[in-house]
Amino acid sequence: MYALGTHLLIELKDCNPEILKDLESVQKILVDAAKKANATIININFHEFSPFGISGVVVIAESHLTIHTWPEYGFAAVDVFTCGDTIKPEIAAQYIVEAFECKNPSIVEMKRGIISHKNEKLPHKICYEEYQMVY
Repeated sequence: MYALGTHLLIELKDCNPEILKDLESVQKILVDAAKKANATIININFHEFSPFGISGVVVIAESHLTIHTWPEYGFAAVDVFTCGDTIKPEIAAQYIVEAFECKNPSIVEMKRGIISHKNEKLPHKICYEEYQMVY
């Protein structure tokens, strides 16, 4: 089976709360994770809530990395969604687990855009003419 994308749903329990509440650290970890996976970074946007908590996204050409932190619970929810086969989302996930000093991670992998049940590889992008032929 071939899918257009891989989506890792990462539950980070028992993390270092000092890291989870530091905007610069959280942003650096997600940006570094994207770089370690060889993703092409397009845009970065993070927001710090009061009294604590951070949400952020690293938009990559291959899709995105997102995070929402709850330092008061030592918890973060992270998504690593990648399309194509040029990067390895599991490298980003492992780095994120280690960087947040997570003692209890859970990673669920979902295939997104399953449009072929054969072992044929589909192109990540198609040109406009090919698109017109499909529809």
